[in-house]
Amino acid sequence: MSTFGTLFRVTTYGESHCASVGAIIDGCPPGLELSPSDIQTQLSRRRPGQSNLTTPRDEKDLVQLQSGVELGVTLGTPIGLLVRNEDHRPKDYSETDLYPRPSHADYTYLEKYGVKASSGGGRSSARETIGRVAAGAIAERYLKIAYGVEIVAFVSSVGKIALPATAARAGADTDDDDTDDALSPEFRALLGNVTREEVDRFPTRCPHAETSERMTQRIIRAKDAQDSIGGTVTCVVRRVPRGLGEPVFDKFEAALAHAMLSIPATKAFEIGSGFRGTEVPGSKHNDAFVRRADGRLGTATNWSGGVQGGITNGEDIYFRVGFKSPATISQAQATAQYDGTPGSLAARGRHDPCVVPRAVPIVEAMAALVVMDQLLIQNSRKAAAALLPPITTLPPTMVVPSAPAAEEDEL
Repeated sequence: MSTFGTLFRVTTYGESHCASVGAIIDGCPPGLELSPSDIQTQLSRRRPGQSNLTTPRDEKDLVQLQSGVELGVTLGTPIGLLVRNEDHRPKDYSETDLYPRPSHADYTYLEKYGVKASSGGGRSSARETIGRVAAGAIAERYLKIAYGVEIVAFVSSVGKIALPATAARAGADTDDDDTDDALSPEFRALLGNVTREEVDRFPTRCPHAETSERMTQRIIRAKDAQDSIGGTVTCVVRRVPRGLGEPVFDKFEAALAHAMLSIPATKAFEIGSGFRGTEVPGSKHNDAFVRRADGRLGTATNWSGGVQGGITNGEDIYFRVGFKSPATISQAQATAQYDGTPGSLAARGRHDPCVVPRAVPIVEAMAALVVMDQLLIQNSRKAAAALLPPITTLPPTMVVPSAPAAEEDEL
């Protein structure tokens, strides 16, 4: 459906070429200082027309707060926000009256509902993600102020061009169990330190100059050929509190996967070592526990990507999302009309030759929504438990050890 979340609930509305798109956010804590500019930064990173690597559709994507905020402070009531569509051209889609675009949602939406939007992809358009990004910006502002959470995403591959990430692998073509770490030291340092400012220095949003330039040329090559190309976005979430996640069906990584695979054009998701972890024996893949300077347990490695048993363990969460090559291209394709008549379709309109540079803030937004929702759920559990008398009848092995004073109130 069009609503995501349990306690922090986001409902998006709007189609590609309707009057406006936006969202209703229910469950935002009261007392959060919030202005349109706090939301606009992320919307501007998502907007079209940013460079010659994106669609030339000229939308300013200016957000308007409609409710839930007064004198710059959230009231705890539903927050309504909208962004008006301005530069839409329905006539560019006249060919789709006869032809469903190959690998697009025209055909499946028609089968699902019996009717479909006349132009622009309707709800399957990336315009729908505006509401997500705006809601994610609100969630992220709370997380940053209350817990110091940082969320940074970046482009890690375009086509076959990838950011250097994997260490040289001994015996890569054999059945040898010898292995290096899943991530190179340079990539681990990137995950720990990269900032959005560094990411945004490059039009590809890949924070590696040489790789970014190669990606730029690959996207331009696809654009010049009236074609498209896919890629991946990697995201790191730092300083997430321990204990988030709702086993067994709403594990933290399951919620993340749900969120990421709901983004248009996504086809793959992996967390931590991901598929690389299937090649490594447990003796080399396990994250050994160590004592941190603050007295809490941490892990010597982080192949788990900050989640174990579906629950966050306090380490950085990192994951990767795969985006397919955009389905709408101007190159003529042999296909069939809705009635099955063979023909050729060369779609018009303005489209991204590669979606991953603009997908970066969308991935960040969905990550923020997951963390925010899981945090509110865990806080409600702890608040309810805090009203009960201390447990004195269970053996020490069944209760959490006393935490250092500075960490006792982490949640």
